[in-house]
Order: sequence, then structure tokens, then C-alpha cells
Amino acid sequence: MERTVVLIKPDGIQRGLVGEIMHRFERKGLKLVGLKMVTMTDAMLDSWYVHHKDKPFFETLKTFMEWTPVVAMVWEGLEAVAAVRKIVGITKAREAEAGSIRGDFGMSGSQNIIHASDSLESAEKELGLIFNADEIFDYESGMDSLIYSKGEA
Repeated sequence: MERTVVLIKPDGIQRGLVGEIMHRFERKGLKLVGLKMVTMTDAMLDSWYVHHKDKPFFETLKTFMEWTPVVAMVWEGLEAVAAVRKIVGITKAREAEAGSIRGDFGMSGSQNIIHASDSLESAEKELGLIFNADEIFDYESGMDSLIYSKGEA
């Protein structure tokens, strides 16, 4: 099973979308294995957004992400990275497909409610930046047999 990281960004927190967002992942059949609120530090954001460090919006992005705590989650499931990205929608929220989180709740390219790991490599890096090993839980869910067929899981 794959694990992927999701952050509900400051705009999602301020708009009271935490429950709605979590509910969408649960309805899909993903399993929540890590959850906490965290204030992103400057050092965390430098590492998190290293691919944006030379872009003109980098400092604005960091300021936005430091505005309030974020809700950090780890979701687990078969092909979880791709499944979560589909639920989240494309980065530019006003162009995101209706039914996706960004498509339903966002209009901005940067204040777009949510972050989701874009690959397994990113998920591993991001997980290490936010969570300690004892904050990720490995447990059997009673729903597993209803979500996956015998050969899938």
C-alpha cells in the first residue's frame, strides 16, 4: 500500500473545510494513518518548496503557508498518490474539474486549499519533514475487505 501526504493549507483552515476534505478521502476508501496540526517553519518550507526557491512568488508562498497552522495528514491505499491527486484536482483551482476539492472550493493558483504529494518520492520526503515515525499508525481497518477485492490488497 502507498502512503501520501496531504496538507490543508491556511485558506482551507480559515474557510472551515477540514471536515469536508477529510470526508472526501474517507468516502474514497483511503485510510487515515497520520494526522496533526503543525506550524510550518521557514526551514521546513525551504525544504518543502525547494523546487520553487528561484521563482518570484517563493517568499509570498512561504508567508502564506506560515499564516496559520496547517492540518497534515497521511493517507494510505492502493495507488494512494494518484487517487489523492485526482480528488484534489489541478493546481490552478479555477480550472480544476468540478467534483475535485480545488474545483469545488478554489479560485486561486496559490491559495488553492490543499497540498498533495505528487509522487512516492515526494510523499516520503514530505512525511519525513512533518511526521515522526511514532505519529504514523499501522492498523487493520474493518473496512479493508469492503474497499479492495481479495487479490488487490
